[in-house]
Amino acid sequence: MAKYLAKRAAAFVVIIFFVSLGTFFLVHLLPGNPALTILGPNANAHNIALIDKQLGLNRPLWTQYFIWLGNVLHGNLGQSFVTRESVVSTIAHAFPIDLELVVISQIIAFAVAVPLALTAVRKPNGRFDRYSTAGTFAMLAMPPFIVAPVLVLLFAVNTHIFPGPASYVPLAQNFWSNIHTMILPALVLALGSIVIYYRLLRNDLISTLQEDFILMARSKGLSDRRILLRHALRPSSISLLASAGINIGSLIAGAFVVEYLLQLPGLGYALVNSINQDDYVTVQGIVLVVAVAVVLINFLVDFLFTIVDPRISRD
Repeated sequence: MAKYLAKRAAAFVVIIFFVSLGTFFLVHLLPGNPALTILGPNANAHNIALIDKQLGLNRPLWTQYFIWLGNVLHGNLGQSFVTRESVVSTIAHAFPIDLELVVISQIIAFAVAVPLALTAVRKPNGRFDRYSTAGTFAMLAMPPFIVAPVLVLLFAVNTHIFPGPASYVPLAQNFWSNIHTMILPALVLALGSIVIYYRLLRNDLISTLQEDFILMARSKGLSDRRILLRHALRPSSISLLASAGINIGSLIAGAFVVEYLLQLPGLGYALVNSINQDDYVTVQGIVLVVAVAVVLINFLVDFLFTIVDPRISRD
């Protein structure tokens, strides 16, 4: 176990280094100049050169990178050029919204996909299986930027079941109001996951139900429900866990789209605003934190494989 964890930790450090490298240099490829944003109508060649010198933007990019990396290792992601607020503070206020949105969306996705797959495999290619498969494929064809306006029109404008855009209530202010405002964005984000999880679990369950140990369980007279839940579900969930880990990156990207469309003050909303304002420091900080979170979650999911299925080696 110690050897396995050491290898994973070393790989994690190397990946994060290259992520930080890519984050810094890709952000600096963006057009615009932070000095122009800071100075506004007072921008001229002299003032721009002065601001660049104060911010260290006149130094070589490699020098800027190592200065930035040293600050990051000390927990300092810099200060916004526009709001003058620390990037750590901005992320600390926005990240819990993204985390809550992703968690609620995944609760919805698993709550729908798992029972749907368990019901479908009772009679493969039966009527329910065909209808549910066709329905999930139809959901896969609808991206969040199309689903969000439709659901807002249906549930917020016409029926008033859920509040519309820009109605976010902080969790600390009112728990139930917060959940009420988060269900609609989470539902938009969950639709793609429902399709993926359902298809993977359905196919793996059908394959698992053909195994010899399932035939042995049936020969003992165990009920179909017990066989599905106690014997077939666990070995069939490996692909589901892998998909959930890999899906984190697309979920966060989808959350950014949903946040911007529904005006949730999360990282996605802050990132788009920072890009529009040429606020490079905030963009770098948000991208780096999100990338680290994605890599970390994938490592944790990878470790969970060895718990769910002991046949997977840790060496």
